[in-house]
Amino acid sequence: MSSTGDHLIEVTDLKVHYPIRKGLLFDRTVGHVKAVDGVSLAVRRGETYGLVGESGCGKSTLGRALLRLEETAGGRIVFDGADITDLKGEQLRRTRRRMQMVFQDPMASLDPRQSIQSLLTEPLTVHGLSEVDREEFGKNSSKTYLAKAVSMLEMVGMPRSALEKYPHEFSGGQRQRIGIARAVILNPDLVIADEPVSALDVSVQAQVINLLERLQDTFGLTYVVVAHDLAVVRHISDTIGVMYLGTLVEEASADDLYAEPMHPYTIALLSAIPVPDPDVEDSRERILLSGDLPSPANPPSGCRFHTRCPWKQETKCDSEVPELREIKPGHKVACHFAESILAGRVKPDEDAVLEPRIEDASPTQ
Repeated sequence: MSSTGDHLIEVTDLKVHYPIRKGLLFDRTVGHVKAVDGVSLAVRRGETYGLVGESGCGKSTLGRALLRLEETAGGRIVFDGADITDLKGEQLRRTRRRMQMVFQDPMASLDPRQSIQSLLTEPLTVHGLSEVDREEFGKNSSKTYLAKAVSMLEMVGMPRSALEKYPHEFSGGQRQRIGIARAVILNPDLVIADEPVSALDVSVQAQVINLLERLQDTFGLTYVVVAHDLAVVRHISDTIGVMYLGTLVEEASADDLYAEPMHPYTIALLSAIPVPDPDVEDSRERILLSGDLPSPANPPSGCRFHTRCPWKQETKCDSEVPELREIKPGHKVACHFAESILAGRVKPDEDAVLEPRIEDASPTQ
C-alpha cells in the first residue's frame, strides 16, 4: 500500500457537537455532546488510515463527518485541495461522487426492497459514469449501467446471477461484498469503511480485508478504516490514529505504534491484546484502566484521560490540556509525560498493573 506523499484529505480542528435539548417541546438547549472535539489529521493519497478507540470515542462520527454526512460545529475539511466544509447543494453532490462509505451492518445499509441490480445501478443513475467508464462501457444507458454492475460484482467475487436477487438471500459476508461493490462502482477517490468486518464471522473477515486491499491496488483508493479490532487495523493500515473521548491522542505508522506505543491509553489497549504464545502471554504485564469512559457531554478538565490514567501526575494532567505533538518523526502523542513514561522515569500506579499470576509448581509439603 504505497502512497504518493500528497494529502487527499486534511482535517483541522474538526468538531461535531450534538445539542442536548430539554423542555416540553425540546426547544431549550442545555448543553452539547462533544462527539468530535478538535481533531486534526491528514490522509495521504493511496494509503489506509486506521481509526481505533473504544465504543463512544467518536471515531464513527468523525468518519461520517469527513463525508459531510454529519454537520460540523467547527473546523475545516479540505478534500483534494478544496475546502468542502461548507459545501451545499449541487457542489456537495458532485464532491460526494468521489467520497463513498462502506457501512458496518450490510443488512441495515442495503434496502431490502431493492434487487442487487437496482442497488448497484442506482449510484450510476444518480451520478452518471466517470470518463474512464464511458471509454470502457460506452454511452450512458441502462445496458451500460448493467455492464458496469456485472463487472463490479465479478471484482468482488459475486456471480452475475446475484443481480436478480435481494439482500436477504445472501450471507453476511456476501452482503458486505455487495456493499463494497456499491461504494466502489463510482470509482471514488476516498472510501470510509466503518467497522467493515465487525459484523462478520472470523472466517470471513480475512476474505473481506483481502478484497479491500485488492480493490485499493486496482483503483488506487484511499481508505479511512474505523475499527475497534486492533489486529484488523494493524493488518490493513499504513497509519493509525487512536481516539479517546472525541480527541486524537496518538498517531503513528502501524508498525511504529505497535512496536512502541507512547500514550498511556494506547499502551493499555495494546496490553489487552492476547498473544498466541502461552509462555509470552503468561509473562506479559497488563494495564488495567479504572472507572468508566467519562461523558462526552461533560469531559474532564485537562487531559481527558487523566481520570483513568495509571501514569497520572496531579500537578499537570488534571489542569492542562496536552497538545498533540511530534515526539519523533511521524509519531505524535497528546501526553505531557510521554517521554518520561517511555524512559521509565514515571511509573504506573501499582494497582493498575495486573502482574502475571505464576502458580507454585512445587509439591505440597
